[in-house]
Order: sequence, then C-alpha cells, then structure tokens
Amino acid sequence: MNTRAWIVFLDESGVSLLPQIRRTYAPRGRTPLLRHRLNWKRASMAAALGYHSTDFDRGPRLCFHLKPGSYDTIALIEVLEQVKAFYRGEPVVLVWDGLSAHWSRAMRAWVTEQDWLTLERLPAYAPELNPVELLWSSLKKRELANLAGDHLADVADATEQGVHRINHNQHLPWSYLAHTGLTIQPPHPPNLRKDQ
Repeated sequence: MNTRAWIVFLDESGVSLLPQIRRTYAPRGRTPLLRHRLNWKRASMAAALGYHSTDFDRGPRLCFHLKPGSYDTIALIEVLEQVKAFYRGEPVVLVWDGLSAHWSRAMRAWVTEQDWLTLERLPAYAPELNPVELLWSSLKKRELANLAGDHLADVADATEQGVHRINHNQHLPWSYLAHTGLTIQPPHPPNLRKDQ
C-alpha cells in the first residue's frame, strides 16, 4: 500500500421523491401533514471522503456524484474517473464495501490499468467503518428530512446544499473519519486536536 497516498472511503446511497419522514415540532394541536405525490423516481449518489496519509494539513476532501437511476460498473467507473480528477491523479487507496459492481470482472480489469488507484475492501457487515455512512445519515436527517419535492431536481438541490454545508464545516468531515474508530495518524487531525 502506498504510504504517501490519499486514503479515500467511497459509498453509494439512494434517494427518491418519497420523503424521509422525521420527527418535527409543531404548535400543540396542529399535527404537521406531509403531502406528496406517490412517486418512486429514484436517484443515486456516491461520495468519496478522504484524507492524505502523511500531510494532514491538506485536510479532508469530499467528492460527490449524483445521477438518476442506479449505479452499475460502468457508472462507477465514471465516478472513479471523477475521483481521479478530483485528487489530481495523486495516488489513492480506495476503501469500499463488497457491492458486486465494486468487484466485477470489468471493474477489476479497469483498475489494473490505473497506476494511481489501489482498492481495499471493507469487512462484510461493517458499515460503521465507512465514514460516508455518517454523511448519508446527516443529509437524510437534515436536508432531506420531510422533503416532499415534486421533481428529482428538488431532491438533488437539497442534497447538494447538504454537501456544501458539510464541506464548509471544517470539523464535520474529520469527525466522520474519526467516528469510525479507525486509526488516523496523527491521532487527532489538525482541526480536532484536543489543545484547541
């Protein structure tokens, strides 16, 4: 494994026009009603959250991708091309789960041609080790909570606002990484050091 590489966690999730129902507050006696069209249109999103293994001053970096429908191997290769551009071709150790599209024959053939990319697999049934799961949770509890959009563009806009919120908070991406319990050197990344 390249010791001077970006360590990047990637995960996918789905959103639809069906709202993410969450508790909310309302005046006593006025139960909020959520009206929406029963529509199953779906979009998929992928996020890659990474940090540099030796230069923590570079900070965590978040790359985001959204598309209608679902991801297959070809679509994931397009996402990885975006990740390559995002990290400017620097070495990347990509950590992701055992989704069949991640380890398909076509994906493995494509990866062997990439000198910038090394793949590592998360253990099965261990989503808590992927910090991107916390990002999805944050988006679904805040920007997407009780959102009854008429079009997928409404959901896409709300999702992108959430990604901007996370990117503009210097502590959130580090906290997602630290919450996994994985060893990140130094033990307290620059913006989470205890002496601050």
